[in-house]
Amino acid sequence: MIIRIVKLGFKPAEIDAFLADFELHKTQIRNFEGCTHLTLLRDVQQPYQFFTYSYWKSEAHLNNYRNSSLFQGIWAVTKPRFSQPAEAWSTEAIAETNHLSH
Repeated sequence: MIIRIVKLGFKPAEIDAFLADFELHKTQIRNFEGCTHLTLLRDVQQPYQFFTYSYWKSEAHLNNYRNSSLFQGIWAVTKPRFSQPAEAWSTEAIAETNHLSH
């Protein structure tokens, strides 16, 4: 299982358009072969910073998505909206818990 985290910084004027595009494409991304989870996160201190958090069955599945026409089309529209280069990490879970202790 690959957990992909991508940091996206947007120009303030482009945020609404990005959110609309994400809403339009999120189901297609989530239903892409090998994707088992997709979340969009927003930084509470810097509201122009977003993160996508997705689970992929394997690195091959992730690469198939990254090389797909779906990704290429989304990226072509999204990239010009950035205020900074995107950063991405492919990670593996080492430990996980389902609730916090008080």
